[in-house]
Amino acid sequence: MRLQRSEVRTQMRAIVAAALVLALPLQALAADGGGLIRDAEIEHNTRVLAAPIFAAANLDPTVVEINLVDDSRINAFVAGGQRVFLNTGLILAARDPLEVAGVIAHETGHISGGHLARTQQALAGATAQSIVAFILGAAAIAGGAADAGAAIVLGGREAAERSLLRYSRTQESAADQAGLSLLIKAGYSPRGLISFMELMAQQDGLLESRQDPYVRSHPVFPERLAALRERAAAAGPERPLPAGTVEAFARTQAKIFGFTQPLGATLRKYPLADTGFAARYARSIAYHRAGRIDESLAELDALLAAQPNDAYVQELRGQILLEHGRVADAIEYYTRAVALAPMEPLIRIGLGSALVATEDPTRTATAIDQLRTAVNQEPRNADGWRVLAVAFGRAGEVGQASLASAEQNVLVGNSREALRFAEMAIRRIDSGSPGWLRAQDIKRVSEERLKQQQ
Repeated sequence: MRLQRSEVRTQMRAIVAAALVLALPLQALAADGGGLIRDAEIEHNTRVLAAPIFAAANLDPTVVEINLVDDSRINAFVAGGQRVFLNTGLILAARDPLEVAGVIAHETGHISGGHLARTQQALAGATAQSIVAFILGAAAIAGGAADAGAAIVLGGREAAERSLLRYSRTQESAADQAGLSLLIKAGYSPRGLISFMELMAQQDGLLESRQDPYVRSHPVFPERLAALRERAAAAGPERPLPAGTVEAFARTQAKIFGFTQPLGATLRKYPLADTGFAARYARSIAYHRAGRIDESLAELDALLAAQPNDAYVQELRGQILLEHGRVADAIEYYTRAVALAPMEPLIRIGLGSALVATEDPTRTATAIDQLRTAVNQEPRNADGWRVLAVAFGRAGEVGQASLASAEQNVLVGNSREALRFAEMAIRRIDSGSPGWLRAQDIKRVSEERLKQQQ
């Protein structure tokens, strides 16, 4: 798992450029935490859960992005077009995968309904990191609404979230009904959406400062729950979840808990007496974060003895070994993980990072091959381009290193650096080659963004 935190001022430059269509100015305020978490297994499990819902909405499951936000509060939202954001707090609070499926279906209803269309247009060109920095950094954007102006003046995080993510009662009801239809069409029980809304309804009596942001941006009112229950009653008997869904969800929760909670909390939730897969998974991660690598690896040994061909356990062992400086051992496990899951670019980036970390010139070509494949699989992965730039630099390929750095900087919204590296690449790459043409494209885009920021 990788937590991606970007300096807010840099991230905000990209979103300011994307939001010029709005009359209100934007103000970058200090962020008080939050960022994106990237993890191959969690993203895979969430995509598998969401894919039937997106397909039922006639959306391409390979196009809709699902982003995991490092925030302990319960929240989910859509922003920037077909992008769904789920807080880690929501995943951990869910009682079963059907509740998460229900939230995804509801948010998909907002996408298909075109709700907050002007805001979506403004954010469409921004990176996911920029959107999260924008929201969690307490900047407000709402196409002329009076309370958005107040949010900018006051700099309130909660006010900013409401102004950006707030839905009307009509939109909420429409998203509910669309979500129920999508769940039924996808073969899921509507029970999860209802039980999640009931959970949120319990917060209505709390002071607003103690409510989770989902309640404030998605108001739960009695008529909503009544309409949901009535519609669900006519849906017929509940169908079983696809095989492996519950286990995958338990692993997802365990992984998030282990990476985000202290060791003591992890051992209370997953005590040593529990030898189940999820419990060992969570403990191995928590031990790793506490610097107790021997205990961490012992838990993973037990998991690998039972499931030696589990790519994500192999990857986790590689990550733990790499972060504890045992680079050669890490490469062994990352290599196995890539062989078992060749279509997971995040695992390849892990392998490429380990190969680069050896500083062994004989491994540089392999690192470049792995990282090139990874960024071809996921071209918008800024971290992949960053490591690839280092690998090209080690190989003495300055032009390609400059191009990779330009790709990285254009993705994170650093137009000035993207322009600088693109110009370096243009001077050092053969004229007319694909790399030279790509550098020209980045140069042009970066120049346009810099003009917009003036």
